[in-house]
Amino acid sequence: MKILVINAGSSSLKFELFDATKELKSRLRGLAERIGEGEGIFHAADTEITAPIPDHQAAMRILKEYLEENAEKFGSPDEIRMVGHRVVHGGNTFVEPTLITNRVKEKIRSLFHLAPLHNPANLKGIEMAEKFFPAAKQVAVFDTAFHQSIPEREHRYAIPGTYYRQGIRQYGFHGISHQYVSRKAAELLGRNDLRLITLHLGNGASMAAVKNGKSMATTMGFGPLAGLVMGTRSGDIDPSVLLYLLRGGMSVDDLDKMLNKQSGLKALFGSNDMRDVEAGYASGDPKARLALNIYTGRIRKYIGAYMALLSGADALVFTAGIGEHSALVREKSVEGLDFAGIEIDKQKNQNPAKYGGEVQSARSKVKILVIPTREEQEIARQCLNLAHEIL
Repeated sequence: MKILVINAGSSSLKFELFDATKELKSRLRGLAERIGEGEGIFHAADTEITAPIPDHQAAMRILKEYLEENAEKFGSPDEIRMVGHRVVHGGNTFVEPTLITNRVKEKIRSLFHLAPLHNPANLKGIEMAEKFFPAAKQVAVFDTAFHQSIPEREHRYAIPGTYYRQGIRQYGFHGISHQYVSRKAAELLGRNDLRLITLHLGNGASMAAVKNGKSMATTMGFGPLAGLVMGTRSGDIDPSVLLYLLRGGMSVDDLDKMLNKQSGLKALFGSNDMRDVEAGYASGDPKARLALNIYTGRIRKYIGAYMALLSGADALVFTAGIGEHSALVREKSVEGLDFAGIEIDKQKNQNPAKYGGEVQSARSKVKILVIPTREEQEIARQCLNLAHEIL
């Protein structure tokens, strides 16, 4: 049996093909990008195709044709028994991987207003996979599902209950990634009864407090703006600032654009690429130093808060683009936390893979792990678990 994982974005379509027997084996990874932007690019294995990709249907057709042409290498597309889809927002409804039906698609559509940039693209991916892989079971895996275990005392806002009943509450995101690295940390440390603080640091960034494999708190909220400073998002901000700007004549659309696309590292330094910030930091640029200090200072605040919530921590887990690749961000994120038993080894931190992903010092009471995230593999794993029930 083969499982195809699809992650459809507004202008991209990531995919990964797995052999699924007793364990998962990745056979092929790729990406169709610049969908709807004139000339698109399709990457798969050692192939790169430049051609017009006007929509997701065209992207899925190229993928299907590529699989057919390379059936001897990757197996026939007819062997694909399940297609797993990343869906960003599942609201209060979806708490586990879900077999897709017309009713499920309508519910995903009804949540468009909660994730207007993501759920519509996710649904397009589902509909195109149904068309091109009609014999396969389609499964939705929701980014919000892992955080549904967060207790009401953490996910509820202190506003009138009528809004809570309308679904206004904290949901959290990056759940597939937080779930994957939590499970891998448990495997690495040989324990399931762990208190973990997971840090998904990319252009979008979030943290989670995880106890015994369940999310207890997370930094993102009703939408993806809250919490950490990000590439172009502000993170936590006093709501009074927003009211002030609105009363001063700023439109809702302009405010949305400012908070989501013109803030974060881009606002503080001028670039949302952490590599640019690090280069500026190394050269002594005061704007870069301020940006990095604000970015990592927010992370330290949440580490302290989550240690209080969990009554300590067994490990910090860094993941995603910045978390996996920036030794400087990891170092500064735990700077001054030796009082809490957190101390990094600067030599190990420069090359985590050499030390099995562990970069804490010998004196550190808390493990500091660097674990590459594999969201597609986590989706495939959840599909495989569901397959045992439905196939």
